[in-house]
Formats: sequence, C-alpha cells, structure tokens
Amino acid sequence: MKNLIAVFSFLFAMVSLVQAQDKKAPASPKITAESPDKSIKVVYGQPSKKGRVIFGPEGSTSLEKYGKVWRTGANEATEVTFKNDVMFGGKMVKAGTYTLYTIPGEKEWKVLLNSTLGQWGAYDYEKIKGNDVAMVTVPVSTGKSPMEKLTITPSNSSIAIAWDNMTVSVPVTKHGS
Repeated sequence: MKNLIAVFSFLFAMVSLVQAQDKKAPASPKITAESPDKSIKVVYGQPSKKGRVIFGPEGSTSLEKYGKVWRTGANEATEVTFKNDVMFGGKMVKAGTYTLYTIPGEKEWKVLLNSTLGQWGAYDYEKIKGNDVAMVTVPVSTGKSPMEKLTITPSNSSIAIAWDNMTVSVPVTKHGS
C-alpha cells in the first residue's frame, strides 16, 4: 500500500511539474500597445535580444538582414489599427487594421502598411506586396545601450519601433489635422 501511495504521489508530482512548465511565459509574448487617446493600436509578438546580433548585412550572423522585409515582431505579423483616417509618414491611410512590415537599413528603414491580415511572419510578403497601402522611409536613431525587447510605441502623433540599438519613428497625424 505504501508503494502504491508513493507511485501515485510521484506521478502527481510529475504531472504538476509538466503542467507548470506548459504555463510558463512564451518566448515572444503577444503585446497590445495603444496610443494615449486610443486612436492607434499595435499588436505584436515581442522577441528579446538574448545576446544575439539583431540587425546586420546579408551574410552576417544577424537575426534580421538589412534590405530584407521583416514582420517587425515575432510569430504573426504585427498589426496596426487606426481608429481614424491618418497621414502615415505623409501618406494618406484610411481607418482600419493593417499588417506592419519594415525593411531595416543601417541609416534608414522603410515602413510598410499592407491590407492583407493574418500573415505569419513575412514569408508570403512577395505574394501580397501589391496590397501595400503605404511605404515611408524614416531615419534610424542609434542608442548607446541596447534595448533587450522589441518595443513598438504608438503615441498620438507617431509610431516608434525600437530594438537593440536602433529606433525609428513614423509621424502619424489625423487626416485633415
């Protein structure tokens, strides 16, 4: 009887341990960020640097290559929702939800909005690039201390993207403002 109780106790402990491991935080949690006035919402997977080189030229060991389309996050492609029509980096964009892609560069990034939703990564971007609604080029600011987690911050007047030692910001104004 003692052996039976010991076996069941052991099995219960193992099941509890496995369940606890299953409930740990995902490597790239899904983040929802909103502007203070709630007119812009961004939903993205938030990867961490984890000692990796994040941005670099083709042929380097970097995670993201200069000149290549990036989903700008982890897992599903990042989505941006505008409550109102806006000027996104000087380009007119109707109210709605869009997939956000970027093409990182050393000195500037291209930031793209695409009307095809539900994308996993940027793998099919070539097939859907005809659905781009805006592409803007913005300068890169470099920081001295690297940012561990990708952070996308919508404000009432911009969307900033920061990771590692790079930050870009796209001006966003309500159409007609």
